Amino acid sequence: MVDRPFWRNRLQQAWTRAPIVWLSGVRRVGKTTLAKSLAQARYVNCDLPSAAERLREPEFFFASVREPIVILDEVHQLPDPSRLLKIAADAFSHLKILATGSSTLAATQKFRDSLSGRKREVLLLPVLGEELSAFGVTDLTERLLRGGLPQALLAPERDAEFHAEWLDSFFARDIQELFRVEKRTGFLLLLETLLRQSGGLIEATSLAKASGLSRPTILNYLNVLQVTHAITVLRPYHGGGRRELLKQPKVYGFDTGFVAYARGWNELRTEDCGLLWEHLVLDTLKSLSPPPPVHFWRDKQQREVDFVVPRARGACDAIECKWRATAFDPKGLVAFRSDYPQGRNLVVTPDTREAYTRKAGTLEVRFTNLMELRTSFGVR
Repeated sequence: MVDRPFWRNRLQQAWTRAPIVWLSGVRRVGKTTLAKSLAQARYVNCDLPSAAERLREPEFFFASVREPIVILDEVHQLPDPSRLLKIAADAFSHLKILATGSSTLAATQKFRDSLSGRKREVLLLPVLGEELSAFGVTDLTERLLRGGLPQALLAPERDAEFHAEWLDSFFARDIQELFRVEKRTGFLLLLETLLRQSGGLIEATSLAKASGLSRPTILNYLNVLQVTHAITVLRPYHGGGRRELLKQPKVYGFDTGFVAYARGWNELRTEDCGLLWEHLVLDTLKSLSPPPPVHFWRDKQQREVDFVVPRARGACDAIECKWRATAFDPKGLVAFRSDYPQGRNLVVTPDTREAYTRKAGTLEVRFTNLMELRTSFGVR
C-alpha cells in the first residue's frame, strides 16, 4: 500500500472543522485504500448486505465504537445514509466520521438532508505530480500516458483493457445506480467524446450530433458527469468585453490516461505532453484547500490564458502551463493584462526546478513548478 500523507493530512484538517468528512472521487482513485490507511478506525464496507443490518440501529452501533474514527465506505449504498450521518454528528460528536462515495454528497436522492454545518468535503484526485516518487514513478511522461489511477499507474505494463472495463463499471455502478440513466451507448459515447476533446471548448449542439443524443439530454448528462467527477467544466473569465469569449466553456477529463486512451495514443509527442500537463496543473489547483474558483480566458483573436484564478479586490492570477519553459509565448498574457492588470503571472513547467522571475515586455512573470505553485497559494 502506497502511503499518501498529503491526503491523510487533508482529512485531518477537514475534521478540525466538522465531524463528518465526505471523501469523494472517481472509481478506483484510491478512496478505500486511503480510508484503510487511517489508524485506530472502525471500517464498515456499506457495499455488503450485512452492513445495513449492522447499522440498522445507529445509536447502538455508534455507542459500541471504541475507535476515534468510523469509516463508512460507499455509504450511499445504505437505505438512509443522511439520517445515519446526522445521528453520528449530533449524538456522537466525539467520533470522526469518514464517509466515501464516487460522487458529490447530493448526487443521490437518498441524501434527504444536506448535513449543513456538519460536514466538509475532500475530493481525492488521481496521483498528483508531487506523489510520483512514492509510487516509484520517475518518468513524468509515464504518469501522463498511464494516468493517475493507482491500479493503472502501478501495473507492470499499460493495459488498454483497464480503461474499457473501467468505463463499463463506471456506468453500471456510479451512473445507472444513482441516476437511472438508460441510454448507455449514448452516455458512454458522450463521455468518450469529451475525453477526446479534453482541454478544448465544448458546445452542446455539436456534442448532441456526435453522440446521437438530444440537446436537453446532453445538458443533463453533462451535469451527471460533473457531480461524479468524470469531467471538470471551466467557465470563461470575462468582464463583459466585446472581444472576449463570454459563454462557451472548456472541459477537462478526470484523468490523463483516459484522455490518452480516448485519443488512441500509445506514446506521447511533445505537443501531447503539453496538453496532458495542463490536466496535472489543474489537478494541483483543485487539490488546494479550499479549492479556488478556476476559469480560463480567451478572446476572439484566439489569444488565451490557460487558467485564471480570481483573487480579492478585482485581482486575478493568470496561469500558463508549458511542457518546456522555452515554449512560453507571452502574447496571451499581454492581451489579458491589458484588460485585467492586477495579479500574478505564473508559468508552470515540469522543467523549472527552482522558481524564478523574468520580464516579458512590461510584465513580470514567475516560472514555477507544481510544488511551488501549491505553496504560492499558501498551501503546504
